[in-house]
Amino acid sequence: MSRFRMYPTPAQAEQMLTHCAHARYVWNLAVEQHSHWRQGRKSAPGFAEQCRQLTEARRENEWLGSGNADVQQQALKDFAKARNARFTSGFGEPTWRKKYKHEGFRVIGTDRVPEYSADGSPKLNAKTGKQVMGRSVVVHRLNRRWAQVKVPGCGWVRFRLSAKGKGGTLPDAKTFRVTFRNGQWHIAFAVIPEPTPAPGTGEVIGIDRGVTITAALSDGRTPNCPHLTTKERAKIRKHERRAARAEKGSPEKAAEYAKVAKLKAREANRRKDWCEKTSTMLARSYDLVRFEKLNIKNMSRSAKGTVEQPGKNVAQKSGLNRSILAQGWGLLRQRTEHKAPGRVEDVPAPYTSLRCSACGWIEKKSRKSQADFECVSCGFTCNADTNAATNVAAGQGGIPRPRRTAGAGGATAATSRSSAREPQPNWVGIPLF
Repeated sequence: MSRFRMYPTPAQAEQMLTHCAHARYVWNLAVEQHSHWRQGRKSAPGFAEQCRQLTEARRENEWLGSGNADVQQQALKDFAKARNARFTSGFGEPTWRKKYKHEGFRVIGTDRVPEYSADGSPKLNAKTGKQVMGRSVVVHRLNRRWAQVKVPGCGWVRFRLSAKGKGGTLPDAKTFRVTFRNGQWHIAFAVIPEPTPAPGTGEVIGIDRGVTITAALSDGRTPNCPHLTTKERAKIRKHERRAARAEKGSPEKAAEYAKVAKLKAREANRRKDWCEKTSTMLARSYDLVRFEKLNIKNMSRSAKGTVEQPGKNVAQKSGLNRSILAQGWGLLRQRTEHKAPGRVEDVPAPYTSLRCSACGWIEKKSRKSQADFECVSCGFTCNADTNAATNVAAGQGGIPRPRRTAGAGGATAATSRSSAREPQPNWVGIPLF
């Protein structure tokens, strides 16, 4: 999905905020309708019935009737899609949308263009035999860096073209979504970009993700996700202290928290930009990309526990959780899969950090520190993260016993008994001979 920064005028921004309020109001009405359902009751109205009810509500409610009908109808369509995908999307039942948090609306294109099949033949209506006309968003390029899109009730609104848009074609989409968060407007066109072609060199890259080094590559490179500077973090602490001292519910407290949110949004934008550029580099440079398989949700879970069983080291664990989430591990993996579909694999994480990439011997004592790896069997030395990334590139993960082949994942005679926690045959009752 192509996403760009919008720069509306004050009058346009006010009208778009009204669209956000109308879309949020209609969405919440749909949520309320479906929340009353119980076993044995009649099912809640579907999309078609809700559209008829929306027409009646627009006649009776002056504030709702003053808004754009397409924007409100698209909110109902979004709700219907979210509800139909509640078992497969991972988000569950659609929930309430809140002001200042869920500000956005979707617009369907007003231009009509003929539709064609995959073979290039025109699509014809089965009943009338006429050419099928589809929707299209009206977008005009102003220059190599700026373009404008027609938003209902706002006229032409400018947005800045990113590197993808320079010298290329404008997004050809049927709908687009406008969002507002932390004082910034963005527009996202509903178009699926073409996948990045593979270079055809047969190269395989392994990626070990960590907190100190965001992504260690098996070729020795260690790209790191950018974060806020020391001065920017100091500003966050200053505004948080001022907000804590301000009166509850006062404009001063809201203003200080808004400044904090703006700085944190800057960090999120840097993280997203880094993930986009790094994933593009991986998709263009390698035929196969292998990631260390991590359960990020479990790794960043809170340690506070319950009232009956309170957790330990909660503050330290919360700091680690923030560091993990600030690296963008999941987004990097997701965007690489989007740009290189079918060319991304996950390698089980166990033993990738303890296995020697030269001889394949697994030993806990080989990991001297966070950065140093020295094999106790063959004496091979390497950066610990690069060693793990090499094992990931070779697909050597989750195997408790060293293999008997040479190279990465091979085996040599151990100099001492391994202290790695491996499943031993005699422990589980498996005969050794």
